[in-house]
Amino acid sequence: MERRNFLKNAGIVGLGGLLLPALPAFGRNVPLDELLNPIDTALKKKLSDVALNAAKSAGASYADVRIGRRLNQFIVTRENKVLNVANTETYGAGVRVLVNGAWGFAAVVNPTVDSIAKAAQKAAQIAKANSKVTRTPVVLAPQKGYGEVSWKSPIKRNGFEVPIKEKTDLLLSANAEALKAGANFVNSIIFLVNEQKYLATTDGTYADQDIHRIFPTFGVTAIDRAKGKFETRRALSAPMGLGYEYLDPNPSEAVDLGVATVYRNNYDIKADIVAAAKQAQEKVKAKSVEPGKYDLILDPSHLWLTIHESVGHPLELDRVLGYEANYAGTSFATLDKWQSKTFKYGSPIVNLVADKLQPGSLGAVGWDDEGVKTKEWDLVKDGILVNYQAIRDQVHIIGQTESHGCCYSQGWNDVQFQRMPNVSLQSGKTPLTAKELIKDVKKGIYIVGDGSFSIDQQRYNFQFGGQMFYEIKDGEIVGMLNDVAYQSNTQEFWNSCVAIADKSDYRLGGSFNDGKGQPGQSSAVSHGSSTTRFNNVNVINTARKI
Repeated sequence: MERRNFLKNAGIVGLGGLLLPALPAFGRNVPLDELLNPIDTALKKKLSDVALNAAKSAGASYADVRIGRRLNQFIVTRENKVLNVANTETYGAGVRVLVNGAWGFAAVVNPTVDSIAKAAQKAAQIAKANSKVTRTPVVLAPQKGYGEVSWKSPIKRNGFEVPIKEKTDLLLSANAEALKAGANFVNSIIFLVNEQKYLATTDGTYADQDIHRIFPTFGVTAIDRAKGKFETRRALSAPMGLGYEYLDPNPSEAVDLGVATVYRNNYDIKADIVAAAKQAQEKVKAKSVEPGKYDLILDPSHLWLTIHESVGHPLELDRVLGYEANYAGTSFATLDKWQSKTFKYGSPIVNLVADKLQPGSLGAVGWDDEGVKTKEWDLVKDGILVNYQAIRDQVHIIGQTESHGCCYSQGWNDVQFQRMPNVSLQSGKTPLTAKELIKDVKKGIYIVGDGSFSIDQQRYNFQFGGQMFYEIKDGEIVGMLNDVAYQSNTQEFWNSCVAIADKSDYRLGGSFNDGKGQPGQSSAVSHGSSTTRFNNVNVINTARKI
């Protein structure tokens, strides 16, 4: 899914050649420090007002303008070599208008006063054409204007300002540590994103936002040449809405699971890559799992993906309504289940919350892409389905009058639409550590890290793998397992949740590349949880039998 796409893109980046002593700044011969300075706010407001006025003159009852610049940076290494450093930049504006109850959209690269006015007029023409075939006019929830506002990711150190050499030195030294610890192969990557977004609406909002994200990751491989086997362990890092300070190790933020060390708001890539090299060697020798029913202890580094697929996607209202179907299906969580107010999505201790606020999360912003101030809301409360994810032109369908603030577009040249916010499992309310969760497990498996997955077109029946699997017998971890995947369906799985560690264990996982829509768009989203126990789950053996 998302990570495969990320690694595929990183692989493409890696084909370009070796690191050069000096790099052109993002392909436009513009100094990097100049690119990192946001475009003048007065200019963005001027361009936006031109577009909004042109849209209203063309008959728009509503319009919004998004002026955006996106910077990406990949640092890619393997063993003792830098494969590539790639910088990309895109800059332009998109104008969306509502005319006669239908949407129209047009975009322009490097906008000027004339070109952005023409884009607004073109968007209005498209909306008028669409209105002739629109069966149900768009109904927008009311939205107040906020005037001139701004928001910035809470970063302490801008990763783009960190010298390339510092980043490559970090990755190469981490690779060296992995090889010294017994890895046969190792690759490592740092991926940085900066979205500079300016939104103006006819409601009267002018929102200037500066969004930063970072993802350090690696893969280490150990080979047993005698047996002709190999195993890989990937990083236990999480992509985060933070700056380069995320890579500054802080021992007080480390969480010792007994089987691995994970991190909250920072990441020690060297410590993790050494542990990964040793665990990859252990995986090569680990015994294959016996299929059957097990109690599962799922670490947040694993559980985030299960939350993403079995909660985040099925509670997107457009999937529920069948508007989104071609990209990974619709949803089993239909309106009748929500309307009943009794549908047991999970056990009574399961509380799942959506938000666009959590500091350091990938989805955190101040305003969404149609000028709605972001917030937090319940999806599942005490196990009962209570709400969905919906935006301004959807909430009237579920009898609500206020958008949830989860409208997003991956770029200025794409139309914004409903996207998943951060969706997280609330921690347990009583003191409980991850280690204490294991104590009374008679027959279980402790799973750390995300892996393969499969889920059906209604986001219901699923199968998930992981990175590391540890057998639990009579309350003790007795060794590593291989070839593990668990199968369940969404309602059965979440109703089997019997215990959740407290908030001291809470951590974020997430994805840089959550895909949706047609044409497809990607977004970044986090999912938080504490270590959680699920009882009597079906486990299969995934080894290929010859």
